[in-house]
Amino acid sequence: MAAPTIATLHDRVRGPVITADDEGYDEARKVHNAMIDRRPRAIVRAANVGDVMAAVDFARENSLALSVRGGGHSVPGFGTCDDGVVLDLSGMHSVWVDPSARTARAEGGATWGDFNAATNAFGLATTGGIISTTGVGGLTLGGGIGYLDRGFGLSCDNLLSAGVVTADGRFQVASAEENADLYWALRGGGGNFGVVVSFEFRLHPVADIYGGPMFFELDAAGDLLRTYREYIATAPEQLGGFPAFQIAPPLPFIPEERHGEPFIAFVACWTGPMDEAERALAPIRDVAPTVAEHVGPMPYPALNSAFDALVPPGLQHYWKANFVTELTDDAIAAHLEHGPKVPAVNSTMHIYPINGACHRVASDETAFAYRDANFATVIAGMWPDPADNEANIRWVRDYYEATAPHSEEGGYINFMAGDDQGRIRANYGGNYDRLVSVKRRYDPDNLFHLNQNIRP
Repeated sequence: MAAPTIATLHDRVRGPVITADDEGYDEARKVHNAMIDRRPRAIVRAANVGDVMAAVDFARENSLALSVRGGGHSVPGFGTCDDGVVLDLSGMHSVWVDPSARTARAEGGATWGDFNAATNAFGLATTGGIISTTGVGGLTLGGGIGYLDRGFGLSCDNLLSAGVVTADGRFQVASAEENADLYWALRGGGGNFGVVVSFEFRLHPVADIYGGPMFFELDAAGDLLRTYREYIATAPEQLGGFPAFQIAPPLPFIPEERHGEPFIAFVACWTGPMDEAERALAPIRDVAPTVAEHVGPMPYPALNSAFDALVPPGLQHYWKANFVTELTDDAIAAHLEHGPKVPAVNSTMHIYPINGACHRVASDETAFAYRDANFATVIAGMWPDPADNEANIRWVRDYYEATAPHSEEGGYINFMAGDDQGRIRANYGGNYDRLVSVKRRYDPDNLFHLNQNIRP
């Protein structure tokens, strides 16, 4: 039987199929990371689950590479490919909320902005990322670190069920009751097992938070990092937030003469009672006077989208990351050497806390293995001009090489670069062999290989 053609694919799907012959092809193939430039054979903008099934079948039956694009933020550009099929889920972005059950179901192309807008209307939320344009799917499948994780766990810890199109083109439900092995693997194992077309989450009562960024002089960086290390270990779990090396953007609350200068910042998110917020933030505030801050009550979605403008589409991206069990004095010394050299206003370094509720999940309960780590560090190199690539990639690598000896072997897969494939086993830790077994069951031919790939 002949393999289906592009014309056949057009007939099978309701959404548009875009090829190099179509006027919108160059726009449709653009990647969030402008360092990546690829030319797929076809881009399928799925309108529904049936379109997803048809696209998976088409790629498999033609032995073509298949990349899946949700929010599109993949730093290595895994959401696109050369001469293959891009399955673009961005048209499938609806979110349904059941306020009485405190659950929400999001389609595979939804962003956290979509999700938060729907849930905040009911005074509810779940752990999402730091940037609202990030896809719900990619973040959750990699684990899901965010402002709320100390209190409520990772995004994947709040995943109740998922609708998945597997490599054979079938739709399956994954939950604790159905396909439990697949459900286990999806919670931290990345996009290795199928196209997740819907995510059902547990929600929590979070409407307004108290928080925002505080900028301190660089000479306070050591004290801030040491204070953060000690305080976050026992701080109330309603406190989220992280320190960052950040060049001051041109924002009205920052003195104009300080725009463009590097600072050590702390971004706070308090979800407890408003009258207890300043007491919770006091240990951070007491480190040193702030140069500038924008801290106060705000809707949770406002904080989750506060830094979107720093990461628009079209930047150059190169990132590195590690999990950290103990933020040692030697690790802090490495941060103090390299963090202040942050090369662009878009670039940064964050140290996210992943203790609290994250630690109450066993390392083998989900595919996200690093439940004993206390921090997840990311060195996020982002800048607009390709002419700066060599120098800025060197900043990321030098910073990573200085901090890696004081970190765990593995890192958060959502922060991995394209040249991190050699770290796959370490990134999944003790869960790797079990993930291979699940991969063999649901994707034995490795159709879903454009990711931090678990080879069957």
